[in-house]
Amino acid sequence: MSSRAAAAAFLVLLVVSAAAAAARLSHKYYSTSCPGLQPLVRRIVDQALSQDPALGAALLRLFFHDCFVNGCDASVLLDDTASFTGEKNAAPNVNSLRGFEVIDAIKASVEAKCSRTVSCADIVALAARDSVAALGGPYWAVYLGRRDAQTASQRAAVANLPPPGASLSTLLSSFGAKGLAAGDMIALSGAHTIGQARCANFRQHIYNDTDVDPGFAAVRQLGCEASGGDSLTAPLDVRTPLVFDNEYYRNLVARKGLLHSDQQLFDGGQYDYLVRRYSVSQTAFFTDFAAAMVKMGDMSPLTGSSGEIRTNCRRWN
Repeated sequence: MSSRAAAAAFLVLLVVSAAAAAARLSHKYYSTSCPGLQPLVRRIVDQALSQDPALGAALLRLFFHDCFVNGCDASVLLDDTASFTGEKNAAPNVNSLRGFEVIDAIKASVEAKCSRTVSCADIVALAARDSVAALGGPYWAVYLGRRDAQTASQRAAVANLPPPGASLSTLLSSFGAKGLAAGDMIALSGAHTIGQARCANFRQHIYNDTDVDPGFAAVRQLGCEASGGDSLTAPLDVRTPLVFDNEYYRNLVARKGLLHSDQQLFDGGQYDYLVRRYSVSQTAFFTDFAAAMVKMGDMSPLTGSSGEIRTNCRRWN
């Protein structure tokens, strides 16, 4: 290669490297453009959870349901209009997702402090982390710099969000398609240590599955009859439903997972060792969960000039 060609190749490499560096997320992204952002978000999340601790699970779930549909871009926050159908009324989300008002409150405060600077996508990511920490779970550095989508896809929400009746192979395939390994999937599933599930989503498991403790199934059947009452709920972790801990994995080992998809993680197969590990070591679970949340938060983010910074998280500018 000639010196001129080598120089040209080096210049191209520098340009590509610079573009890649600019696109990367950073936990210091708003350190100068919106100082004090993270304490502000944390304060509003803490206030919301002090009034309704169950909102912690809701805000964490918003992040999952956002990232799994075309990346972490706040598309899940967009309201339907006469000419637009978003993701909120997709089957996995309708009558299920909540916490939108908390995101609205955070956004309003952030806009008053740093107008048109902080994306709704980043607010969702921060609120998820702060909810976990507020309920006793791990704290991690959230990488920021995402921008907001100007569209959403109900079809993609249905196709990409794994259902509560999913098999282990379906879960592995679903998470794998997002670049998440089996270990990531099992750690992230620990989010079900908090929150509730609707009767319609666990009825099949407690009445027809064989991998469930009979006594546990009988108790759950008292609040979820064989037909009707689809919207009645039960805690995913009956012992500590408002504490982010490793009780979820202890339940799985005892065959007391509420959802079919939960109990599939402990099925006598090659991943049982991870469930057992987390069931006896909360530290191991917290470490792996935090790492997997960072990894999931980096799924196809809009950065640079892509997307926009919404001033209202429910609609594009």
